[in-house]
Amino acid sequence: MPTMPREVASLFRSWAWTLLFRKSPCLALTITFWAVMGSAPHARAQAEGVGEYQVKAAFLYNFAKFVEWSPEAVPKADAPFILGVVGEDPFGPVLEETLKGKTANGHPFAIRRFRREEDARGCQILFTSSSDQRYIRSLLAILKGSSVLTVGETEGFCRLGGIVNFTLEEDKVRFEINRDAAERARLKISSKLLSVAKVVRDQQ
Repeated sequence: MPTMPREVASLFRSWAWTLLFRKSPCLALTITFWAVMGSAPHARAQAEGVGEYQVKAAFLYNFAKFVEWSPEAVPKADAPFILGVVGEDPFGPVLEETLKGKTANGHPFAIRRFRREEDARGCQILFTSSSDQRYIRSLLAILKGSSVLTVGETEGFCRLGGIVNFTLEEDKVRFEINRDAAERARLKISSKLLSVAKVVRDQQ
């Protein structure tokens, strides 16, 4: 079989990837995330076959690469990048498996699990699985003024002031982003990430 010239092959891959982003942006981004984690040969199969929280863990890892924190929230040179889980933890060992050996802008990841929301202010990313709106309001009030990327997985999380919310549509993990909340937290979110998210505003 004749081989395709390298330049043509590169253009073809670029075109195919653009088409995949247009037709299924969430799948394309998930494939990208798995590829970044060293699974490129089997990325598509993994993206389609892994469990919900494996996919969410991959997204959490890559949020660190598509979000820019305010200078005062960036860890010091010898400090880890902290991904926190507050309340009930639905991930089990998946977060450790996903983040093992990974870094965020040169900082090793550290996973912290908190029982009390008061203890979570020092995170860069904070995930909560709670669907209790009173709890969510209390958590966001405690974090007010801090540059913490808050991530939830319940309806209304972004409308209450959370920054990123995971949703399930046709058994596929997707996410929405509250740009108002991100701006208040002094977080700059990449246009690439916004392009594959549902962008919402406060109380929208």
